[in-house]
Amino acid sequence: MGLDPAVRELLARSPDAPARPMTAAELRAAFAASRPEPGPLAPVASVTEVSVPGPGGDLRVRLYLPDAPGPVPVFVWIHGGGWTIGSIDENEVASRAVCAAASVAVAAVEYRLAPEDPYPAAPEDCYAVLEWLAAGGAGPAVSPSRIAVGGESAGGNLSTVVSLMARDRGGPPIAAQVLICPVFGHPDDGHASYVDFATGYGMTADAMRFFFAQYAPPSLDDPYVLPSRAGDLTGLPPALVLTAEYDVLRDEGEAFARRLAEAGVAVDLHRYAGQIHGFYGLYTGLPASARSHAEVAAYLRGIFA
Repeated sequence: MGLDPAVRELLARSPDAPARPMTAAELRAAFAASRPEPGPLAPVASVTEVSVPGPGGDLRVRLYLPDAPGPVPVFVWIHGGGWTIGSIDENEVASRAVCAAASVAVAAVEYRLAPEDPYPAAPEDCYAVLEWLAAGGAGPAVSPSRIAVGGESAGGNLSTVVSLMARDRGGPPIAAQVLICPVFGHPDDGHASYVDFATGYGMTADAMRFFFAQYAPPSLDDPYVLPSRAGDLTGLPPALVLTAEYDVLRDEGEAFARRLAEAGVAVDLHRYAGQIHGFYGLYTGLPASARSHAEVAAYLRGIFA
């Protein structure tokens, strides 16, 4: 189908690309200044910020608790931003919506960013939070044995990387992974969506190349950098994969979902027609955003039933 009219209007209001390349610090400032105003916030029982010991120092984690008897399952949320920009603040609407609708705790992770802290800082930080939760760090209101992970864009990448790490290291069991417009491959992998939607739809092919230059090591063969490089996907947790029709990352997300299914992993794949990158957590004024929050909440309710 064509672009959703709400998406078309959003793109028409979006600022033009800068005339010159920006540094990571400049890009962060521009992103923070242009971030859309959040929509209505779903009520939850509490929102607290805690410090979790990480491999490079304490990590900020925002913990949302639902108005439900505990201990409740917990959904580890990993924000997007190409491993370089973004924060837990931009996902306040989505985190609250899922917490309230699914009756799960949400632990939103503020991991270290590149280029100051390139790979493997981000996945190791997220894995440290997983271990902290599994050890009961969030207290008696949160079940340490019922954990799902999820994220958008680079956060989707990190969710699957954490799942691979837990499988390979014999770490805490993960009940499910929620992967929204995830990064699983590289811009030069030959996916048609990188050509069809290279410019004009928010996230660009050049932006993804910039993010890889900040974050990734010279070799992209490590599956903890790009899960598409993993030879064995057996034993990974069930996955909900949401892609956007007009997104450079669409094809790699859908290809990876098919590989998961071929490896015997239970997969629910849903392409959001007419949508662009960021429809879930960033552009919460889009009607599709609320629909996607409801879908994630329903999926988690089913997983933890």
